[in-house]
Amino acid sequence: MKTIMWSITAIIMAAGLVGCVCPGPEPEPIPAPAPVVKPAPAPAPAPAPKAGACGNYTVTRDYQSSGAIRLVKSMPPTVQLNAPFEYTIKVTNMTDMMLADVVVKERIPDSLKNLSSSPAGKLADGVVTWKMDSLAPRAAGKITVMATAVKAGCLQTCADVTYIVPACAKTNVVQPALAISKTAPAKVTICDPIPIKFVVSNKGSGTASNVKITDKLPDGLTTQDGKKTIEIPIGNLAAGKSATRTVNAKATKTGTFKNQAMAAAGGGLKAQSEVTTTVVTKPVLSVTKTGPKQEYLGRSVKYDITITNTGDAVAANTVVTDTIPAGVGQIKASAGGTMSQGRITWKIGDLAPKASRKVSVSYLPAKGGTIRNTAKATAVCADAASASAQTDIKAIAAILLEVIDVSDPIEVGKNETYVITVTNQGSANDTNILIKAVLEDSMEFVSASGATSGQHSGGTVTFAPLPSLAPKAKATWRVTVKAVKAGDVRFKVIMDSDQLTRDVQETEATNFYQ
Repeated sequence: MKTIMWSITAIIMAAGLVGCVCPGPEPEPIPAPAPVVKPAPAPAPAPAPKAGACGNYTVTRDYQSSGAIRLVKSMPPTVQLNAPFEYTIKVTNMTDMMLADVVVKERIPDSLKNLSSSPAGKLADGVVTWKMDSLAPRAAGKITVMATAVKAGCLQTCADVTYIVPACAKTNVVQPALAISKTAPAKVTICDPIPIKFVVSNKGSGTASNVKITDKLPDGLTTQDGKKTIEIPIGNLAAGKSATRTVNAKATKTGTFKNQAMAAAGGGLKAQSEVTTTVVTKPVLSVTKTGPKQEYLGRSVKYDITITNTGDAVAANTVVTDTIPAGVGQIKASAGGTMSQGRITWKIGDLAPKASRKVSVSYLPAKGGTIRNTAKATAVCADAASASAQTDIKAIAAILLEVIDVSDPIEVGKNETYVITVTNQGSANDTNILIKAVLEDSMEFVSASGATSGQHSGGTVTFAPLPSLAPKAKATWRVTVKAVKAGDVRFKVIMDSDQLTRDVQETEATNFYQ
């Protein structure tokens, strides 16, 4: 027996629709107008079936809208009461665009019992719903339904379809990702620039806009122009690209400085660098100068100069100078010292932290008084240091007393002259020099003369004090006596002065004969 299928074809426009057909004469097709995008109108109702058996025909409906979707429903021409049978619903996208939210609904009459479908539908209130979500351009979807007729006669079911024509646009979603690295020297002196290197990278996709590097410097560091914060605008940074910038900072004090930089870009992008640590050191010079507090004129004065680096950095190119005081001679310096323009200079070179060097110099003062001079030390990146010393130079008065007789022996009745000479052999003036001459009984005073006037009384000749006698100078006095008695006689002289702590005595022996 030849199987004949009932086929109903409907072309449905933008809003979707339904063919519901029973046998009847085939209508003439209606020409489709120019396509427009708007919901499709409801189709014209199918003609009522003739009395008797259902006809075997295909109905095609064209709607006055651009064809967007086609719904074809096919049923067998004859089914047995209460026997399962199969029919299909085919949905075709007639456009070159995707249709979204495609929903097919079929109303189930009382004369039909829905058993199952593939894909499965949802039955509620006599309507089976199939949700196809989307239908690709020119693609088709097929629904196969298994049902049973529970009443004899012409069985009619109607299906419809709805859909959405989506307006779709594409955009490229990117995700830029910032990364920043920061490097700085681990150790510098306070005089060195501190080069800080930044590398900011875009490791994501898409351009990072308005990229900016910010580094808030810790207390004790500034930029070369004194700013507390480094700010570097980079601009836009394409994906996979990097930008490198270097800024020189400077230290205003020693210590350990830690901080990190940040990069930011449009869209709230942020990144932080690793923490860098820089230790800032400084050489610190200390000078001591030692020498005698007092020295006697005629002796050399020696000074020791010690230079110490008490800081935590090398004192490079250390130089020590000592100013030569006025009025000195016989200048001698320790090894390496050179004399020029009134100074002695030692080039020490590099002096490690906590290290010391010692130099020395000696001078011979030309006169008494106080000599004072200063030693100074300098080095790269170190503050200059200095130390002074002074010495009181004391002169010494050292007087020599000499007494001689002009004639020896001398005949009784004749005159004998004694010459008294005082010489200052020291380096300072001798003051208030007092001379006394003591005569024995065998002598008779005749006269006295010399540097100061003399007076005789009771066998003693006393001369007025000599106010001052300069170093290396001499003073002379004379005493003349008459020999009045023969014998081995003595002429005694006593000398005293401000500089002597006890008097000096000198005698001269003379032979008086008869």
